[in-house]
Amino acid sequence: MYKLILVDDEADVREGVLGEIDWETNGYAVIDVAENGREALELVEKSAPDVVVTDIRMPFMDGLQLAERIRSAYPSTKIIILTGYDEFEYARKAIHLNIEEFVLKPFSAGDLLQALRKVKGNLDAELAEKANLDSLQEHYRRSIPVLTELFLVSLITRQLAPHDIREKTEHYGMSLEGRHYAVSVMQLDGPTPEGESGGAERSPSRLRFDFELQSFAVRNIAEEIVSARGGRGYVFQHSNGVVLIEISQQSDPEAVRAGTAVLLEEIRHNVEKYIRRTVTIGTGAVTSSLTDVKYAYADAQAALDYRILLGNNRIIAIEDVESRTVAPIRFDELQEQAFLRCLKVGTAEEMEAIVDGLFAPLIAAESSCSFRDAQIFLLQIVTAMLKVSQEPMRRTFQESALGPAGERAASGDWVKEITQFAGLGEAKAWVIATCAAMMSRIASERQSTYHSLVEQAIQYTKAHYADDDLSIAKVCAQLHISPGYFSSVFKRETKSTYVNYLLHLRMETAKEMLLTSELKTFEIAEAVGYADPNYFSFSFKKYVGLSPKDYRSRGRGEPL
Repeated sequence: MYKLILVDDEADVREGVLGEIDWETNGYAVIDVAENGREALELVEKSAPDVVVTDIRMPFMDGLQLAERIRSAYPSTKIIILTGYDEFEYARKAIHLNIEEFVLKPFSAGDLLQALRKVKGNLDAELAEKANLDSLQEHYRRSIPVLTELFLVSLITRQLAPHDIREKTEHYGMSLEGRHYAVSVMQLDGPTPEGESGGAERSPSRLRFDFELQSFAVRNIAEEIVSARGGRGYVFQHSNGVVLIEISQQSDPEAVRAGTAVLLEEIRHNVEKYIRRTVTIGTGAVTSSLTDVKYAYADAQAALDYRILLGNNRIIAIEDVESRTVAPIRFDELQEQAFLRCLKVGTAEEMEAIVDGLFAPLIAAESSCSFRDAQIFLLQIVTAMLKVSQEPMRRTFQESALGPAGERAASGDWVKEITQFAGLGEAKAWVIATCAAMMSRIASERQSTYHSLVEQAIQYTKAHYADDDLSIAKVCAQLHISPGYFSSVFKRETKSTYVNYLLHLRMETAKEMLLTSELKTFEIAEAVGYADPNYFSFSFKKYVGLSPKDYRSRGRGEPL
């Protein structure tokens, strides 16, 4: 069903059109009718219809003015103009408005229905084009190689949730299931093009092209060797290196590590043999989780840094250059995101569950976890808490947050406090209690901010309701916020939309002025923000049920 608004100042035309056409059978739902262009524009802003059928000659705002306003704000809305013969040439000249159809008066239901069916056909075609699954699928299929590479880059540079990884691999037809994963980074030795001098013979752009071409050759060699060995893995380029993610079904990480060393040595040898450049390869610690591939990549990059000490044209494993006796306990991006979200908009119960989950691996490994590792972990959590407490809306929190003992604690003391806990249980209790105090304060400040925002809007409106161009957009520009956010907050706080509030303020003020002053109707109209006194009278009667003149007479006990 397409939403339609009918606009005509003649009641018999509106009633006739509504009654003579079977709207539902023809794919339309008439959601509103209007008597003039101004009223119609308000309905369009409220309902965003698919089609507007409008007469040309109307009070307050004619059909072409209405069409121009609609076309500017709602370009996808279709417009059908109802026009008399003597108006047709005038209407036809408005070709810049892209009017879909003109229906010449006097018209029959069949004439209008013919125009409506044509417009519906256009709407159906637009929808079909947007929903052309075959075309979209073909475009998607062609994009899969690029999307796959982007996904692999995100796998080594971002912390992805398991369900996101699973969804992407299914969509791209990838196989990443394995018991262990090894990540290696290969970089051509010698300065990168950015560090080389071009000289007279080779320009910087030519150096960059040569480097990219040779890096691509390294990628091809690595792909061929991985494939020839019957291994599973993905090779791709990232930054100035070539990345290899190996997928192994072996249960012994040492066996995976040994196999990786043999594979990488063959790649290194073939690069030197076929493109006459040397390559240094860094390899990270073997991991059993895809979500930890990011850390394995960071390890491989860190291993490459040691070529300054060990030299080029070799394979450097992170375990050979850095001690890795116990797996580090991490506070990763996904955990931090969940923690920060809960601090801002979560409940105390959600926060306690999150903190329990954060501390569970630390407590499980308490006997093997060093004091330093525990402090670093706590420092990461406190750093996340400080991020929230230092946001503009909550800067005052550091002066008023309640610590677990009920005393006021400045956030600057948190770093000192985490060094004084007797055990992890006490540390966890502190984090839960401090977060609970923060969340309470944040909720209070948010409510205060909402209230202050609405109060500012109301005060501004009361001071400027006499401006005939006062609108949500103007109020939001004054408050420096978006209309969508403002509308949501205003309705939550006042249980009314801003448009209804402004109408109520203007009409109630007009009622009071009619009863307590001798001002003429057009003067009162101007005083409450209506440039057109006739439209004021129309709106007043619709709001009150009486014309301004009759309302004044009744209020003063005069005969109507």
